[in-house]
Amino acid sequence: MTRATMLLAAACAAGSAPPPPATAAPDAPAADPAPGGTKADYERAAALRRTTADKVFRDKVRPQWLPGNNAFWYRVRTGPDTQEYVYVDAVQGVRRPAFDHARLAEALRRSGVADARADRLVLEGLALDAAASQADFRCGGRTWRCSLPACELRERTVAEPPAPAGPTADPPKASTRTGDETSVTVLNKTAAEVELLWLDAGGERHGYGKIPPGGRHAQHTFAGHVWWVVDAKGALLAAFEATEQPSTIEVEPRREGDAPIPPRATPRPPTPRTAGVSPDGAWRAFIQDGNVWIQDLKSGTQAALSTDGTAEDAYGGEPLWSPDASRLVVLRTRRGGDRKVTVVESSPKDQLQPKVHTYRYLKPGDPIPTPKPHLFDVAARKEIPVRDDLFPTPWDLYDLRWDPDGTRFTFVYNQRGHQVLRLIAVDARTGEARTLIDESVKTFFDYEHKRLFHPLDTAREILWMSERSGWNHLYLHDAATGAVKNAVTSGAWVVRGVDRVDEQTRQVWFRAMGIRKGQDPYYVHYARVHLDGTGLVVLTEGDGTHTVEWSPDRRFLVDTWSRVDQPPVTELRRASDGSLVCVLERADASALLATGWRPPEPFAAKGRDGTTDIHGILIRPSTFDPARRYPVLEDIYAGPHGFHVPKAFGLQLRQRGLAELGFIVAMIDGMGTNWRSKAFHDVCWKHLADAGFPDRIAWMKAAAERHPEMDLARVGLFGGSAGGQNALGALLLHGDFYKAAAADCGCHDNRMDKIWWNELWMGWPVGPHYEAQSNATLARHLRGKLLLTVGELDDNVDPASTMQVVNALIQADKDFEMLVIPGARHGAGETPYAQRRRQDFFVRHLLGVEPRSR
Repeated sequence: MTRATMLLAAACAAGSAPPPPATAAPDAPAADPAPGGTKADYERAAALRRTTADKVFRDKVRPQWLPGNNAFWYRVRTGPDTQEYVYVDAVQGVRRPAFDHARLAEALRRSGVADARADRLVLEGLALDAAASQADFRCGGRTWRCSLPACELRERTVAEPPAPAGPTADPPKASTRTGDETSVTVLNKTAAEVELLWLDAGGERHGYGKIPPGGRHAQHTFAGHVWWVVDAKGALLAAFEATEQPSTIEVEPRREGDAPIPPRATPRPPTPRTAGVSPDGAWRAFIQDGNVWIQDLKSGTQAALSTDGTAEDAYGGEPLWSPDASRLVVLRTRRGGDRKVTVVESSPKDQLQPKVHTYRYLKPGDPIPTPKPHLFDVAARKEIPVRDDLFPTPWDLYDLRWDPDGTRFTFVYNQRGHQVLRLIAVDARTGEARTLIDESVKTFFDYEHKRLFHPLDTAREILWMSERSGWNHLYLHDAATGAVKNAVTSGAWVVRGVDRVDEQTRQVWFRAMGIRKGQDPYYVHYARVHLDGTGLVVLTEGDGTHTVEWSPDRRFLVDTWSRVDQPPVTELRRASDGSLVCVLERADASALLATGWRPPEPFAAKGRDGTTDIHGILIRPSTFDPARRYPVLEDIYAGPHGFHVPKAFGLQLRQRGLAELGFIVAMIDGMGTNWRSKAFHDVCWKHLADAGFPDRIAWMKAAAERHPEMDLARVGLFGGSAGGQNALGALLLHGDFYKAAAADCGCHDNRMDKIWWNELWMGWPVGPHYEAQSNATLARHLRGKLLLTVGELDDNVDPASTMQVVNALIQADKDFEMLVIPGARHGAGETPYAQRRRQDFFVRHLLGVEPRSR
């Protein structure tokens, strides 16, 4: 056991009090409220991001595989500004330093790199050649070749080219991701001072200092972050995106004709789709004025295949040629509704008067675009009718494709309401449509997350995903008849996703959840199975959730796993059988624990049915005292599209910011959320107001039996979006248990929210259950303290949804607090001011003290 693991175990043990006596009432109010809400508590909460940042090391491994894929090296951070390079012989299972760090640092210092240190070597563009026992790299602004193991250096006369950074007409304009920590060194080779700018995800520029002429600046950053270097007039000199490996950017003087510094990032217009050329190169099909045309590429003559396309019902998209170029399939789509949502920006930055913004926004029940496939005989210049009896009301048609022999085309039909999913085949000669795979359910298909149509043309088979057994699994179908040949996977666990289908070996590589018995069913593991359902091998093992990176030839996998209470462990495993080759790293979280950070406690208890395990976590303040009683706050989000309790190691800063004020924070996945059994998921269907509350309340009571420090007489909750709907719903439907709620930008009425999310779970056509479960309809039942927040420019959830709740509360003469954030969009409750107001709200109403009053 590593020191970090032991510290975590000790911290968990310290946070677990012995069970109370059998006569103890878990929800009995405390005689004295728990202290909290002091100035010191607020200061500690505000400092969390700074005090916990950069405190976990040896937690990330990015293998750099060498030719032959038998070995690799990686760089690992060992401290805030220290690192080491590791070489791994994957065949022999030997892990060792990539070279003698102390000897190389000494050689570099002798060669003029004065700041070279064994534990702080920054080797840019490192290329190891194990066969030649040498390494090439850049360090100290110079390019070196190092003979190993002696670490003898020779400066190379031809420098490695620096990372491309010069200004172009289209430089990167926004940071695309926040990957691994890394660094860039900027060399100012101009005769004037330059400025370094970081571009955030929205394209906003942030100054990070100025670099004198001839100067050098080392900048800590993250892979995917975009940086610009500009001159005193703001002209662009260099633009680059940081990579996982440290790099050097040489900034040259600006040349005549260099592109000017571009404006802030703006979305690129979509590239228009164009019709394609036939497989034999003889024809080009295209759409003109909503109709289908073809052009003879030899003669240039054109002919219309259709004349009935209109603005309301037009042909469009990419015409799909049959392999022999005799047939053409084109989708014709009847236009849907054109509902608009209008919002007012009260306080624009560029003018005094308000601005009005309007955007297209379909809501449940609205008319939707209706696509249908149309088949044309190219030689005869006529349409072959295709009856739509099997696909009358499409929500979507996708995976439109021709069989290789051209005898038919197929597509997947997702019927509006998401209760019918069909794979349909259309005969290329007659236009006759027939069903190959037909699935109908009483509730819904989760088409957003649980669909797979993978044709295996050579074997005339189809790999298909289905929950027909009650669990999400893979099935092999006969492509000619659609009949099931066999289940590829089965059992009381779910396929999370398919990563690779190898038709030669007839194997499927996939991710699974719940496949390791005795572990949390939400942990992701990696596995492989034969298409006939035999030979299942689970390739990952550790008791946590996993991510893997494969060797280029897929003989090995670098497996990183963790839990909320276990820092990452990285292992090298064989892909043949999942056996362990060697442990690469065990993350060191000792510096994090030294700040007072406490790991969350995973906890499971039975749900409403008394048999199903409900999983969640508890987060305690760093000042936790098991002898005291603490009010409980639930961070709620019951969206059925996923599960929401974190499983991997992380800081949980948002939750901890509230815990530090004197609360125990809980996160729970109740029934109705995703990635358990179909029955578990179906609880949400036409009943989003359920939100798993019977399971959440049972979980809380079981947790309080084990942890009497939880005061269930003072339970509050907070959430945003669907979580905002849930938070308010708790006071409307379960006000006997929950006493205070902060609801941000909630989709309080499912008729008011976006069509695709709500129709999937609440069904179509829109029925009376929509109105019955609206928070506006239920507003008269409000009990407890309520804080509503909303951004006036929310373009995700119509902000009128919140205002209609406000109107209903006023009509019902109910007291509540309201915060509208000018200029804010979705998630307004997570802005700094709104977060502080949320903190104050719970301190007043659950701790019973005035914030920062002592």
